[in-house]
Amino acid sequence: MPRRTPPGGFFISFEGIDGCGKSTQARVLADTLRGEGREVTLTREPGGSPGAEEIRQLLVAGRGDRWSPHTDLLLFNAARRDHLERTIVPALQAGHVVISDRFVDSTRVYQGLSGNLPAEVVDGLHELMIGIEPDRTFVIDLDPALSLGRTGLRAAAAAAGLAAQAAIAGDAPLAVAAAAAAQTHAADENRFEGLGLSFQQRLRQGFHDLAARYPDRIRLIDGAGEPATVAARVRAAL
Repeated sequence: MPRRTPPGGFFISFEGIDGCGKSTQARVLADTLRGEGREVTLTREPGGSPGAEEIRQLLVAGRGDRWSPHTDLLLFNAARRDHLERTIVPALQAGHVVISDRFVDSTRVYQGLSGNLPAEVVDGLHELMIGIEPDRTFVIDLDPALSLGRTGLRAAAAAAGLAAQAAIAGDAPLAVAAAAAAQTHAADENRFEGLGLSFQQRLRQGFHDLAARYPDRIRLIDGAGEPATVAARVRAAL
């Protein structure tokens, strides 16, 4: 098992399938803790540091089969290592609460399932290159049928927003092109969502399995209901 976080701070990660609401809950918890007087660093993966954000573009854009499973795993770990060195560890050493929207558990589930990579490969590389686990992980648990509906609404909203901006500028052809581009961009940046309901169900089960594997660290949070209701569940489990 990799070592715990550096002394001084507290490291929280949010996990779950696409569209479960984890990003919202990460922001809400960060705002809540700041309101209580805590120093909070809110970050995300892939990304979270300048170098990791550059690697993110290699990972989230383009065709889903752009990289082999092993190359995918190495890219995620390269991004995570830069994120760890430049953002996470300095913040923890400064005594901050670090809240990351995704961390290694996403790699365990997504790359492990989509790439059929053995757990010992994923965990072995993590222990070698990263070496820490969060102090607390919240898995926002939601029925994949509901989560896919949410991601579809996000894509539609992005397309509508860009089209509206172009229409205001008085360029109808540009409005049509902007809407199409937004839809394509949404598809590129959510390559796992396009694998369908059955795959999302497998991902959900993967997170459940991790919660059983790491019961001291991972808390399953019911993601159904209004964001404030889910946030109260998260706060109670902290």
